[in-house]
Amino acid sequence: MSAESFTKRQIRVVAAEIVDEAGHYLITQRLPHAAMPLLWEFPGGKVEPGETDEQALIREIREELEVDIEVLGKTLATVRDYDTYIIDFHSFSARVIGGTLRRVGVWDFRWVKPADLNDYRFPPADQETIDRLLGLDG
Repeated sequence: MSAESFTKRQIRVVAAEIVDEAGHYLITQRLPHAAMPLLWEFPGGKVEPGETDEQALIREIREELEVDIEVLGKTLATVRDYDTYIIDFHSFSARVIGGTLRRVGVWDFRWVKPADLNDYRFPPADQETIDRLLGLDG
């Protein structure tokens, strides 16, 4: 197969911008065996066939962290072209409405002040969200 005929797979991904009462954002660390291992990201994951973005986000957060969230609204949509696939990335503001955070499908999680987000290594798709939160997108 020639490079010209190679069609990259497009993956729709959703992420939650979850903020606590003190204004800290919840970030999670990818598992060591995942793509882009041990990078930090806003929690979320892939949208499965037949799911809305909001349904996928609620499911992913429950699977990874064992908490229930309320999705409040879309904050960003962007497309990122990687070597072998394309990420159609959508982030949403959300809040925890039940459960206790546990590391089930993530390596670690932290509550981080917006000013400290740049102290963590994130995948490129998350960078636009970080830039927007830090007021660097304009």
